[in-house]
Order: sequence, then C-alpha cells, then structure tokens
Amino acid sequence: MMAEAGAGGPRLAELLALGRRLWEELEASTEPSSGAPAVQDKVRQGLDALQRAAAMVTQLELFSENEELEEIASADLKFMLLPALLGALTLKQVDLSRRREHLESAREHFLHFLKLCRNYGLGSFQLPPGTSSEEEDRSSSAPRAPGQPNLVTMALSRTAKIERYKQKKELENKLASMSSSVESGTADEDQIREFYILQIQKWIGTSLEEIESIDQELVILKSRDAARQAPAGPRGPPRAARTPVKPFILTRDAAQARVFGAGYPGLPTMTVDDWYEQRRKQGIVSQQGFGEPGSPPCPSPPAGTSDEEMQKQQKETEEEEDDEEALRKARDWDDWKDTHPRGYGNRHNMG
Repeated sequence: MMAEAGAGGPRLAELLALGRRLWEELEASTEPSSGAPAVQDKVRQGLDALQRAAAMVTQLELFSENEELEEIASADLKFMLLPALLGALTLKQVDLSRRREHLESAREHFLHFLKLCRNYGLGSFQLPPGTSSEEEDRSSSAPRAPGQPNLVTMALSRTAKIERYKQKKELENKLASMSSSVESGTADEDQIREFYILQIQKWIGTSLEEIESIDQELVILKSRDAARQAPAGPRGPPRAARTPVKPFILTRDAAQARVFGAGYPGLPTMTVDDWYEQRRKQGIVSQQGFGEPGSPPCPSPPAGTSDEEMQKQQKETEEEEDDEEALRKARDWDDWKDTHPRGYGNRHNMG
C-alpha cells in the first residue's frame, strides 16, 4: 500500500495540499461577499485539485472495506480527508440556480467521508438518516419511551451536539500543540499518525453538523419548489368593472328639481322616476320590486296607460299620502294638548 502511494505520492500529496490550502484561505478570508470573483475562483481551483486527487486515490485503491486502521500507512491517513474537504468547498459555491444540486452533492461527499471513517472504526457516532446503516443505527440507539418519540429524539440530539462541541474544542487544542512539530518534520511516525487521526476526528464532527444544516436547507428549498409548481386554485369569474357614477341631486318630482337646479347649477338634478327609469334600462333594477326595503313590489301599470295618466295617478297618490301625514300630525298635536295644559313647564311665570 505504501509503495503504491509512493509511486504517485508527490503528485497526490501536492493536489491535496493545494486544495486544503485554498480551503483554509477561504475560511480566513475577509472578503465581504462570498460571490466575489476572486473567492469563487479559489473555490473552483480547490475543487479541481481535490477532485483530481480523489480520482487518484480511487485508482490506487488506498482504502478498502476489508482492512483495519492499523494496515493504513501513517502518510496515507491524510488522504481520508479528501471527501470532507470536497464537501466543504462544494458548499462555498454561490450559484443560486444550482443551490439544491450543490447541497445534495456536498451531502454525498460528507456521507462518503463518514462511512469511510465508520468502516475503520474512527470515532463513535451514528450515520445520518437515509443511509444504508440507518436500521443498524436505530437498533443500537437508546429505547424510546412510548408516546414521547419527539422528546427523546430532541434530548439525544441536544446531548450529541454538546458532546461534539466539547470534543471539537479538545481536538483543536491538541492539534494546535502538535502542528508545529509535524509541519517542521521533527515529529516521529507515532506523532504524525496521531496528528492525522485527530484531524479526521475533528472533521467527523464538522461533517455531522454540515449534514444537519444541509438537510434543514433542503427541506426549505423543496417546500419552495413545491409551492411554485402547485397549480393555482379555482377562482370565480372576474367582476365586471363598475362604471363610475357622476354626482347628481335626486329629487322627488320636477318641482323640486327646478328648485335645486337653480340653487346648485354645478350639479344636475334627476327625479326619482327618471332615476328609476335609467336604472331599469341599465338592467340594474327590474320593472317590479322597487320601493322601500321589505315593501311589496309596486304593481305594474296596465297596458295602454299613457305617461300623462301615470303622472296624474302618481300625483294623486302623493297628495293622499300628504293628506294622511297632515292628519296624523294634527291628531298627535291634539293628543299632546290634552295631556299638557296651557303653561305647562313655565316655572318663572313668564307668558
């Protein structure tokens, strides 16, 4: 295994080093926008280098499902980070039209890395849902209380996050203390091996966190896409545009129309009959049913009745109504005088 890696070692190591260096520069960048051309150019260069390195690892068959961690050469352990670095750089692409594609691709890279680590027994963790080992993870997890699956899941998730955070801080401190000796070449093989294993364990926690964030964002994107593709609900027929009505003075008869027309020359006048006839021609009111709310419909005039006769009948009806109104007021006044003698309410002997 070591000989095979050595044959393509310098080239493979250079590609990994280039991809990792570009990723570290992007992480430490103070560029205000991740979509800046300089930033995205580094993303493309890093992805190209890491993809070429991953292809070479596959060709050299550096890792196998049938071997143990002790069988891997210390110098080859760092190449296990390739899928995780590919996932991290894939997430830094900012093409919104391909965001869902980039999220799914990054998830596959992180998942590949976690499966590789699980196969070699690196770290104690559960694979995210949707993997081939999901049923195995469920059987090995803590038993759920009946009727409270959500509470147990939330408690386990919270506990796992706290534990991962503590482990991450510990690993960062150890790596910081060992990096100088490894980079300077003064570390022995055991120290180099421990250093790479600590890096792998750190990226295990990062990959689990990234997959959780990716799954949350994918749910949002899928819901948005489904809402866009959903057919519009049935709508009723569009309402006809209402013609604006010009202001006018509505009068009872022609005599009132002449009076108001003289006082308000700026506004036209219209009698009730004229207004009703206009509305009837427009189809807004029918020949019958015009009157006060709740009143019986007005009877239609007999056929052959002339306009003069209709106006005469209407005038007689109005006069009868006026007479009835005057009679009612007179009766009310007589009733009031019967119960209120002259001088009622005059407390100061006035008048």
